[in-house]
Amino acid sequence: MKGRRVILPRQVQSTAAVAGHYDELDSFYREIWGEHVHHGYWATGRETPGEAAEALVLHLARRLRLETGQSVCDIGCGYGATAQLLAEQLGVTVTGVTVSPAQARIAGARTVSRGGLSIRLHDWLSNDFAPASFDRVYSVESSEHMPDKQRFFNEAFRTLKPGGLLGICAWLACDRPRGWEVRHLLEPICREGRLPGMGDEADYRQFGGQAGFRVIGVEDLSDQVRRTWSICVRRGLAKLATDPRYLRFLLDGTATDRIFAVTMLRIMIAYRTRSMRYCLLVFQRDAD
Repeated sequence: MKGRRVILPRQVQSTAAVAGHYDELDSFYREIWGEHVHHGYWATGRETPGEAAEALVLHLARRLRLETGQSVCDIGCGYGATAQLLAEQLGVTVTGVTVSPAQARIAGARTVSRGGLSIRLHDWLSNDFAPASFDRVYSVESSEHMPDKQRFFNEAFRTLKPGGLLGICAWLACDRPRGWEVRHLLEPICREGRLPGMGDEADYRQFGGQAGFRVIGVEDLSDQVRRTWSICVRRGLAKLATDPRYLRFLLDGTATDRIFAVTMLRIMIAYRTRSMRYCLLVFQRDAD
């Protein structure tokens, strides 16, 4: 992955490391935040965390102009809750892919009463979907985990039908991070959160343009989503005080991802200092 702005971790983060991260933290993610493994979106500020998580999905759906009968791909589908919500509420057929076996087991057990849902344990960067397979493709906080972000965009372009849309909800670095922001926040977030690299808005625009996309919209949702992390930190501390498993995990020297307890604090601070942004970007593959 090349780009003059992309922040790279000091230790290379592979796809296998990403899968291991989500497998090792599987129960903690679901207990602390729930089965939508992504930020919440507080439009009014009165939403519960569960409502906010669903609100982000529906906000993305509106920007993608999802309609009944469309074929959709969820890149990095997590536990399948987002895909299930879209299928049942909008009548779309969603194919989800994840590299985490723990997530794939849970997502694969989901059923829908409307639309369609299928889950594949698969690496998006080496997918075998036919060209022009989907009307829409989206990624909610999975592009950050891609070792080759240009290929991530290239595969989205290849698998989209002409006229199709790509929606990305992504953690982004601020435009010109200062040295202390990189050293103490952004680089450690990449290393500890298993991000092979963190780009900024200009990087994503460049990756999309090189793949053949046209940018049709960018929204900065940082202020609407940052509450996610104060909730997670508060819930994590409560679990640490009441559930012995949490303390055992933090003290377990063989647990490679126990550092993520600190990473949650870094992310919370990164939003408050505006060192990190959360954006929704929409790209279009123009009709041939």
